[in-house]
Amino acid sequence: MRYRTLGRTGLRVSEVGYGAWGIGGTQWVGADDQTSLQSLRAARELGVNFFDTALAYNEGHSEELIAEAFADDPDVIIATKVPPKNRIWPAVRGSSLRDVFPRDYVLDSLEKSRRNLRRKTVDLFQFHVWDDAWAGESEWLETIRLLRHSGHVRFIGISINDHQPANVIKALGTGLIDVVQVIFNVFDQSPLDQLLPYCAEHEIGVIARCPFDEGGLTGKIRPETQFPQGDFREVYFGGERKQQVWERVQRISEALDMSVEALPEVALRFILSFPAVSTVIPGMRNPAHARANVESADKGGLSSSQLRILAQHRWIRNFYAAA
Repeated sequence: MRYRTLGRTGLRVSEVGYGAWGIGGTQWVGADDQTSLQSLRAARELGVNFFDTALAYNEGHSEELIAEAFADDPDVIIATKVPPKNRIWPAVRGSSLRDVFPRDYVLDSLEKSRRNLRRKTVDLFQFHVWDDAWAGESEWLETIRLLRHSGHVRFIGISINDHQPANVIKALGTGLIDVVQVIFNVFDQSPLDQLLPYCAEHEIGVIARCPFDEGGLTGKIRPETQFPQGDFREVYFGGERKQQVWERVQRISEALDMSVEALPEVALRFILSFPAVSTVIPGMRNPAHARANVESADKGGLSSSQLRILAQHRWIRNFYAAA
């Protein structure tokens, strides 16, 4: 496992981190706590030291599993998130900060996360949605001040709205945000346009989420694929989307002259080809996922010719909206 510096925080984080949404046990149907704990511990044994969770992942259950897995491991770096009070993802443009992140609500959410994680201090505390119109609001600035002086937060970040990588630049301009989390993958390469260059210049840490496009870039989502009832992917890949994804990944595999089965490795190595990225956080719901992801990352970034090919496979769309 290789490690990178998480922006100006100085934290050394594993190139592959652990995205802990799937182990929460609600929207990703089929999560089993014992398997999840095995996966967490397997990832740690393989060198993963960065674990990203959120209070919203099954009302803190994901946080509790991380606490159980690493109760005696002070070297694990944990990031969590405060959910929007109105429970609307992503933040709606024009929404009020008072409805989403009022000061007392943010501080109360921090206390809940600290209890779930069994930690005095959270390494990285992130806002789970964002609208850059809030960047200059006095209540948000006061909230940041209180978080920093509480002694319970080391660094502060923003998890950027789905497919809106530039909707954070004003907040970054305040100098108050240490880290951003953003969708970045072979399909959505838009962070390369503005966000990643800005973060590199200003030493902002970058967490890349959704490296496999919720499974689309694994080559395992095909027209006949069925999901368990209640799994969010029923909507994400609803309508004709499975067919669209399957056609796209076949074109990518043909362009790279490799099998569809090799795409998960390509997807991870693509992201790690960019030095501005600090860590990528795939979901790993079992130990086999953890091993495969770490082995892929150990091969390093892609070649310049492969990157040129993949640059032609950008796909502008938003599957998080209803099909």
